[in-house]
Amino acid sequence: MTTHNLYAALAARFPARSDAVLLETEDGTTVTYDAMRALSARMAEALRQQGAKPGDRVAAQVEKSPAALALYLACLRGGFVYLPLNTAYQPAEIAYFLGDATPSVFVCRPESIAALQPHADAAGVARVLTLDANGGGTFADAAAAAEPRDIVHASAADDLAIIIYTSGTTGRSKGAMLTHGNLVANGMALRDAWGFTADDVLFHALPLFHVHGLFISTHCVLLSGARMVFHRKFDAAAALRCLPRCTVMMGVPTFYTRLLSEPGFDRAAAASIRLFVSGSAPLLIETFREFETRIGQPILERYGMSEAGVITTNPLRGARKGGTVGQALPGMEVRVADAEDRALPSGETGGVQIRGTSVFKGYWNMPEKTREEFTADGWFRTGDVGVFDADGYLSIVGRAKDLIITGGYNVYPKEIELELDTMPGVVESAVIGVPHPDFGEAVTAVLVAQPGATLDEAGMIATLRTRLANYKVPKRIHVVPELPRNAMGKVQKNVLRERFGG
Repeated sequence: MTTHNLYAALAARFPARSDAVLLETEDGTTVTYDAMRALSARMAEALRQQGAKPGDRVAAQVEKSPAALALYLACLRGGFVYLPLNTAYQPAEIAYFLGDATPSVFVCRPESIAALQPHADAAGVARVLTLDANGGGTFADAAAAAEPRDIVHASAADDLAIIIYTSGTTGRSKGAMLTHGNLVANGMALRDAWGFTADDVLFHALPLFHVHGLFISTHCVLLSGARMVFHRKFDAAAALRCLPRCTVMMGVPTFYTRLLSEPGFDRAAAASIRLFVSGSAPLLIETFREFETRIGQPILERYGMSEAGVITTNPLRGARKGGTVGQALPGMEVRVADAEDRALPSGETGGVQIRGTSVFKGYWNMPEKTREEFTADGWFRTGDVGVFDADGYLSIVGRAKDLIITGGYNVYPKEIELELDTMPGVVESAVIGVPHPDFGEAVTAVLVAQPGATLDEAGMIATLRTRLANYKVPKRIHVVPELPRNAMGKVQKNVLRERFGG
C-alpha cells in the first residue's frame, strides 16, 4: 500500500551506512540514523502499548534532547498526531491544551508530573508518562522494554500529523492541524530551495516545540541525510566554537545580534558556513547590513507561520534583499489583497493571503474560525500585512491586528519603526496604538536605547515630523530596557499595549 506518511518520506532518505551520524550533542555524544530509527520504533511500540491508536493525539512537554526528537518520529511512524507544547507553559495553560486536544497519552518532564497530573486527569488523558532531558523517565523505561518493530502506519496525505498551537498572544490559542502531505511538501521544497545535501552540517540551537526547530530545520536535515550539531539552547560563545564544523545555521534574529556582539565572530569564523537563515521574527535591516559587512555574505530571511511552514524565501542564489522575506516557495501562492479579498498590484499594501500544498487543514475544534480565515476562492488570510516590490519580493510591514487607526487614517507600525531604528542611540523599536479620546488611537513608540545613550523624546518627534506624515508621528516615545518577546523572539505588542495604554 502506498503511504504518504512523513516518517516514510524521511526514512527513505536516511543514509545507507549504519554508522552515519544524525546528530552530535553539546557533550560530544553522537546519535546515528540507525540508532534514531531503532529508538523511534521502540517508542512507537511503547505508545501503542499505552493505548494510543492511529489518529490519537500524543501531547509532549519535554526538554530538547535526542529522545524528544525520537518521540516526534515515533508519533509520525505510528500514525499518532503529535502535539508539541512550549516548555515555558504553566500548568493552567497546559490544562487548556489537554482539555482542547484530548490526547490519549501525555509525556512530560518528571519534575512537572505532580502539578500536571490533576489537569491530565480532568482532561481524561489515559496515560501520563515522563521523559527527562537525558532521555530517562517512565516513558523511556516503557520504550526500552518494547520491541523495536520497524512498522510505519499507512497514512494518507490528508491524515493529521501535527497539531501545533498558535502563541495565543490575543484570545484563545488555536490548534493548527498539519497533515502528512503538508509537511512532506514543505520539507522537500525547502530542501531543494536551500540546496541541502548529505554533506551539510546544521547548527541546531532552536527549540523542538516550534515549527522552526521541529519542522523547518530538522526536516531539511532528515530529507537530505545530513547531520546536526544539536544544542539545547543558543549560546553565542558556544555557537562560535561550533560554526567551523558546520555548513548551515538557522536561527531567530536574536541569534544573529548576539553573534555580532562576539568579537571573534568574523569572516574566518564563518568561513565554512554556506548559508545563514533567519526567521520566526523580523530581521532588523541594520542587523542584515552589519552581518553582510562583517561576514561577507547576507543572511537569508524567509517568512513562515504555524499554519503553513515556510511560505516565502529569499533565494539561495541571487539577490537577497534586506527588509524583505523573498518570493513564494515552490508549491505556494502568495497575494496581497484588499479588504474585499481582491488582489492588489505591487507597491500597494494589504493583507497577505496564501494557498498551496503546505497550507494547513484548519483549526482543531474550530470549524467556524477556520471558515472565517479562508476566502471564498480558497486563500488563507494570514493576518499579516505586506507589500510586493517590482521584483516580486514580499515585505511584511505588520500584523493586521497591529494596524493603528488614528483620526480615520491607517498607520502601519513597520514604516515608523524603520525610521526610528535608524536614529542615533536606538537599538530597536516597537510602535503600537493606545486608546485616545480624540483620535481613537494614538501612535506610541517604545524604544530600547544603546548602552549609555540618552534619547530625547521631543527631538526625536521633531525629526520624525520631517520624515513622516504628521498623523504617523508618535504622540509619545517611551524607553524600556528591553522589549517583551515570546519564546521565538517575536515582540509581544499586546503586552506593550497593556502597559502603555492606560
